[in-house]
Amino acid sequence: MRQKIFLTVITAFFLVGVNAQKLSKTEKKIIKNIEQNNAEAISFLEKVVNINSGTLNLKGVEKVGQEFASAFEDIGFESTWIPMPEEMNRGGHLFAEIKGSKGKKLLLIGHLDTVFEEDSPFQTFEMVNDSIAHAPGGNDMKGGDIIVLYALKALRENGLLNDAQIIVAFTGDEESAGDPLEESRKDLIEAAKRSDIALGFETSTGFNYATVARRGSSDWKVEVEGKRAHSSGIFNEDTGAGAIFEMSRILNGFYTDVKGEDLLTFNPGTLLGGTFVEFDDMTSKGTVFGKTNVVAQKAEVRGGLRFISEEQKERTRDKMREIVANNLPQTTANISFNDSYPAMQPTPGNEALLVKLNEVSLDLQQGEVLAYDPGKRGAADTSFVAKYVDCLDGLGTMGNAAHTPEETVNLNTIEALTKRTALLIYRLIHE
Repeated sequence: MRQKIFLTVITAFFLVGVNAQKLSKTEKKIIKNIEQNNAEAISFLEKVVNINSGTLNLKGVEKVGQEFASAFEDIGFESTWIPMPEEMNRGGHLFAEIKGSKGKKLLLIGHLDTVFEEDSPFQTFEMVNDSIAHAPGGNDMKGGDIIVLYALKALRENGLLNDAQIIVAFTGDEESAGDPLEESRKDLIEAAKRSDIALGFETSTGFNYATVARRGSSDWKVEVEGKRAHSSGIFNEDTGAGAIFEMSRILNGFYTDVKGEDLLTFNPGTLLGGTFVEFDDMTSKGTVFGKTNVVAQKAEVRGGLRFISEEQKERTRDKMREIVANNLPQTTANISFNDSYPAMQPTPGNEALLVKLNEVSLDLQQGEVLAYDPGKRGAADTSFVAKYVDCLDGLGTMGNAAHTPEETVNLNTIEALTKRTALLIYRLIHE
């Protein structure tokens, strides 16, 4: 057994060495430019990290967008700032484009906003050691935006973007998408319809992983009404079960009869029950009034649903509706759903892109790249375009503790990941 493992390792090492010879002279020039520009890339990352761009800081989001717009214009892209309607209370989107007809038409997706608002104590880029930096949004996902910019910069410096068709789309509200989605994602979807392939630069899940599938997400709400009465009469024919028992039945039914499908999860996030209940959707806070000697009149629960396909989503919703409709005595219940992110399914086209990325990685002696488990990834903007183009995501920077005050970005991996991205783009636009 040990001999078999040893031979496998030796074979893998030999193949990596052979693959290294596959890099063309042009690709080696691209790599050299990325190495020369890496210090500049990290400085630019620090600059944009130090501009607060929390989703609700609309001016900050636009300011970061302006920094990237200027940088893209410097390498020959035409940039456009697309503001969102004022009532949406969301930042606009940066689109940068070069137009041509050579090779695959690419859509490169990132986002400008972070989860850290203006009142967050976590605001600045700070080195932890020679390779790791604390950086609000540096990992999720300004580092990914930097990879896009400096991969394209290396290609431009080698005259390799002539007649290419590439759209860069950096949204300003990925962390909390503007409502309605039909408006906030309209321009992204239109860009996808003019493209062949979308590459997403959300946080990497590991140096040797990429994302060929993401689960979609949907919100759900159950509202129950019972008959308010003295508690001494509960369970009798006139009073019935009350709202809280009915809600308990429904949630237990979800748990026992709906869960179990692969990559399907649903979670009740908030639960209120009593004589009177109030819930503020904007703050996700609620209040309840009730007494132990009064049968509960109202109950509400809000939750989330994750799914790998539209078919799975609708099948699950039907099961949930069936359970909700089977009411206990003297109660009524209603369930409603609100779509958020669609699913990005693991299509053959997505898997073919992973094969190409893997070839690039092996040629760079960076090791094999595998598909990451979609059950461990959240939703992202790539999901909105997966219906129209082949997609690959998770191509961004590496780090830890995203969305927390301990978020870090691994600066040592930026150069290698930029090389991988640049060669993938080069090969795609020269197919």
